[in-house]
Amino acid sequence: MRPGKELLFLALGGSGEIGMNVNLYGCDGKWLMADLGLTFADSDYPGIDLILPDLEFIEERMKDLVGIVLTHGHEDHIGALPYMAADLNVPLFATPFTAGLIAGKLEEEGLSGKVKLKIIERGGSFDLAPFKIRYVPLAHSIPEGNGLLIETPYGKIFHTGDWKIDETPVLGQPSTPETLKKIGDEGVLAMVCDSTNVFQNTASGSEGSVHAGLLDAVAAAKGRVLVTTFASNAARLQTIGRVAIETGRQICVAGRSLDRILKVARATGYLKDFPDPIRFDEAMRLPKSDVLIVATGGQGEARAALGRIAFGNHEIKLAPGDTVIFSSKQIPGNEIAIGRIMNALSDLGLLTVTERQAKVHVSGHPGRPELAEMYRWIRPQILLPVHGEARHLAEHARFGLSEGIGQAVVQKNGDIVRLAPGKPKKIGEARVGRLVLDGDVILPADGVTISERRKIALNGLITVTLAVGSSGRLAGDPMVRPFGVPVEEDRDDFLADAANAASRAYDAAAPEEKMRESVRLAVRRCASLWTGKKPQVEVMVIKVAA
Repeated sequence: MRPGKELLFLALGGSGEIGMNVNLYGCDGKWLMADLGLTFADSDYPGIDLILPDLEFIEERMKDLVGIVLTHGHEDHIGALPYMAADLNVPLFATPFTAGLIAGKLEEEGLSGKVKLKIIERGGSFDLAPFKIRYVPLAHSIPEGNGLLIETPYGKIFHTGDWKIDETPVLGQPSTPETLKKIGDEGVLAMVCDSTNVFQNTASGSEGSVHAGLLDAVAAAKGRVLVTTFASNAARLQTIGRVAIETGRQICVAGRSLDRILKVARATGYLKDFPDPIRFDEAMRLPKSDVLIVATGGQGEARAALGRIAFGNHEIKLAPGDTVIFSSKQIPGNEIAIGRIMNALSDLGLLTVTERQAKVHVSGHPGRPELAEMYRWIRPQILLPVHGEARHLAEHARFGLSEGIGQAVVQKNGDIVRLAPGKPKKIGEARVGRLVLDGDVILPADGVTISERRKIALNGLITVTLAVGSSGRLAGDPMVRPFGVPVEEDRDDFLADAANAASRAYDAAAPEEKMRESVRLAVRRCASLWTGKKPQVEVMVIKVAA
């Protein structure tokens, strides 16, 4: 599909889910992409860490793609760039801090110089005909959060990206209400808006308000203090650095992503007064009350610094009487992993402090009062909720209509929505899906590899090796090897029974494929009788001289 004299919207990710944001705008034969993010795998994807969007729709129309505009530097908005941007072969546009993060990612993948990365100053404008784009600074939990004002021949789009209202943001200066009202005065056809906190009846709160809660928590601690937070929240790092100075503690940074954020932030003019971190060995030698550690891993990531510290696999050691402050919110789906870390910390005799106990975190997304305020400033004709699960999008649409917006469109990944001319409506569907990064290979998330891995993870695997002589008869007993099949105590008896089942099922006169299937089914039935499980069974034939 090629856009005609119309304005289209299509989400390839981020609508019907929180994460993996990819949005397309179509106009006069061209497409513009806003963000290209990823999401993180859960137990449904054994052995997988990263999930990427399937870009088949736009890959088939690459000649019509004019560029990729990035709103900010969170992984769910830029994380897929190192794996997909080179193939799309269009320039990337980002403000300085976000561009610094992207440049680091491209360098790690050996793509420096192979992908065009154009830096746009905050509040800057540029043309990608037929689109005119202006960055609109908004507060978020990372430096240089931006909305996009996208001007087309058929009306203006205000694409919010991730945002909140924050009068004391600590770092950066978001657009004023007057600036946003002026955008509304000039006329906005549609607002494409963050839905993450639509069920929250209160405003998210200012980043500046976290200082007092963190200061109180650190000042009350007797031993070492570890604060874990999102590495990308440079404003929170600024606050933690200030608290360290105010409490007379030396700061120690644990986590590669924190090191990367500090480096990029300082290079782009942020965190200039953040204390110089001390080394791990220095932190261990100092009196406990003189140390404040900032660490990654607040979402329960086993390989992050906090997880390694909790299980004694890190140079930093914590002991009874030390305190761990979770200056972050639990992302839905991470509760079990976070609980595992918290239990390990409890076993060490540590005190843990979360946002439920003290004001040590605020969200970076708008609650209902902030959404209502933005509606009044921008006054769009159409509300298009994104960045949320189905329930978030539906509730956001209801809320927007109740606040006086004339029209709202509830869409999901793959829905092609015509915004103009005429009334907004769905006019088609695009194929969407997920890809997984498995080692260095990108695969379909619903493909053979992941399907087989799920089956093996659930039921185990049995290999059966048949040695067949030149006469076609078995040259020995079948060799059976179970992997992950629950036959521990009776293993030898099971192996003998399974080998007998394979021998009985073997038919030298049958075609080889039919013989293999008969043996496979016989061994699987045997395993099912022994265990109640239906493992994967693979049959191998080895020709031997006899």
